[in-house]
Amino acid sequence: MEEKKLDINSIIGFVLIFGIMIYMFWQNKPTPEELEAQEKAEQEQVEAEKKAKEDNQTLVTTPADYTPTKDLDSIGLVQLKNKLGILAYSETLATGDDKTVVETDVFKLTFNHRGGYLSEVKLKQFVDYDSIPIYIIKDNNADFNLGFGTTDSRVINTRERYFQPTVSKNGENTIVSMKFKITESKFLEYRYELKPDDYMIDFSVKSQGMGDVINSSQSVSLDWKLKGYRHAKSISYENRYTDIHYEHDEGNTDYTGARDSEDDLNDVVWIGYKQHFFSSVLLTDAPFKSAKITTENLVEDEAVDTVYTKMFTSKIPLELKGGELNESMDWYIGPNDFDILNSYDRNLDEIVPFGWGIFGLINRYIFMPLFGFLGGFLPYGIAIVVMTILVKILLSFVQYKQFLSQAKMKILKPELDAIREKYKDNKMKAQQETMALQTKAGASPLAGCLPALIQLPVFYALFQFFPSAFDLRQKSFLWADDLSSYDTIANLPFNIPFYGSHVSLFPILAAIAIFFYMQLTTGQNMQSQPQQEGMPDMGKMMKYMMYFSPIMMLFFFNNYASGLSLYYFISNLISIGIILVIKNYILDEDKIHAQIQENKKKPKKQSKFQARMKQMMEQAEQQKQMQQKRKK
Repeated sequence: MEEKKLDINSIIGFVLIFGIMIYMFWQNKPTPEELEAQEKAEQEQVEAEKKAKEDNQTLVTTPADYTPTKDLDSIGLVQLKNKLGILAYSETLATGDDKTVVETDVFKLTFNHRGGYLSEVKLKQFVDYDSIPIYIIKDNNADFNLGFGTTDSRVINTRERYFQPTVSKNGENTIVSMKFKITESKFLEYRYELKPDDYMIDFSVKSQGMGDVINSSQSVSLDWKLKGYRHAKSISYENRYTDIHYEHDEGNTDYTGARDSEDDLNDVVWIGYKQHFFSSVLLTDAPFKSAKITTENLVEDEAVDTVYTKMFTSKIPLELKGGELNESMDWYIGPNDFDILNSYDRNLDEIVPFGWGIFGLINRYIFMPLFGFLGGFLPYGIAIVVMTILVKILLSFVQYKQFLSQAKMKILKPELDAIREKYKDNKMKAQQETMALQTKAGASPLAGCLPALIQLPVFYALFQFFPSAFDLRQKSFLWADDLSSYDTIANLPFNIPFYGSHVSLFPILAAIAIFFYMQLTTGQNMQSQPQQEGMPDMGKMMKYMMYFSPIMMLFFFNNYASGLSLYYFISNLISIGIILVIKNYILDEDKIHAQIQENKKKPKKQSKFQARMKQMMEQAEQQKQMQQKRKK
């Protein structure tokens, strides 16, 4: 192997390189002016850091209200200017995930210094189905960002910037100010004012001295996102009532429904992310001119232990006023309790889905006050039973009218069958004679249908009421540990489609009760309904319904609120009792038959409707006869 040696050429090369480097350093040494500018910049940096430290030491801290997780000694404010005079944006530098924690009677709020928004919201007075505290925001499930362009063609997103926190007191209220500072006189501020026992947070977004920073030719975009946490035992049931609600400037409210959606809104005064029993609502004093909202279902398989229900997003353009931001808003984060929402007088009670039209009116002005009154001194399960009894007593006259009509039709059935047999070749004539007999006897199929229709608004209103009643949440009764969710007497090792992996007892009891109720009512109807030639066998259809309805209830209500199943169980039991009393102690078929015969003897004046129907049937019969003659 040849031995490596340092020759004369290598030595000359090293000497030349060393000489060139010395020459370059000598040519680029700083001038006295540049040295002075550098020393001045370093001095300004030191003074800025000292000022930031002094500002942090002036924070008002009260043990009950403010608990910083770290001191702010490491936060410094650096102000830089380049040689061209273009403003370079200062940043508040923080180490790690610095946070400010503030507590009130109802909240534990954590403000992230990076982004200046709420990174954690705990509702102190509530827990979920598994006794875990209710968090609306936690573990990066939410985002609040302002995005805007700058006069030097940059893009600023506040979620990426550090804010300087200040906590102070205003009487009993706590004020949290988060400022993204350019200089001491140029900043963007999020201001939160918290009241001691209130779920409504006064919230504002304001800027100062930013007119020459924010590009006024572009809109400022407010982006608000939230992934709703699962809080209930049945995620499918909770997801059914999880959506976005909003109100237009005219006072009209609307909602997206449980489906995935993408909507463009105009002139909205609040947007609410509703999670069945809890909501996060952003309200504004001056309507947002436009907003784009989306909802996305995050539950792919209900049998899997899913953390989130839906993803909500809102994109709202904000207007500059005189080159500055000045948005006064409010933020409601709390329970969907009708009384609490209604107390703000801002139409937030529309978030509670009591139903539309007459159904909502029945719930708001009858069932809600009645249930609130009974729940004030009775356990909630007993309150449901008592309310059911009162409703059934109120509607008992309707059941009486319905059962009386069925009894009359049953007595007339032999005569009606005889008419159909006599005029079996002339259906029009058979219908005319049937109508005439029913009119004389004072019996009509409509007399039995109308009472049933009267009960429908009450039935549907209660169907809406129980899933929306916040007071039922986590209230126990008998074996049900939560009347707002399903009760469980057995867990299955497998999942039955449309039924679930558990067995609820209240739906079983309700299904049994409705089966016996339908036996009494449907059996009466089957005996009173005459069979018409060429028409479906109504008796068989009613018989199928008598078995089909309880099975449907058994499957449908297995994942529904046990309070609703309890209501239907008690309601059908009472209905069975009322019918038995009416049948055995009030109605006498012999007396009814005698009354019908008396009515048939009396001249019966036809109503305008009956006369019109008779005329139409006669005209139809004449046309039919003319057509038959032409064919011959």
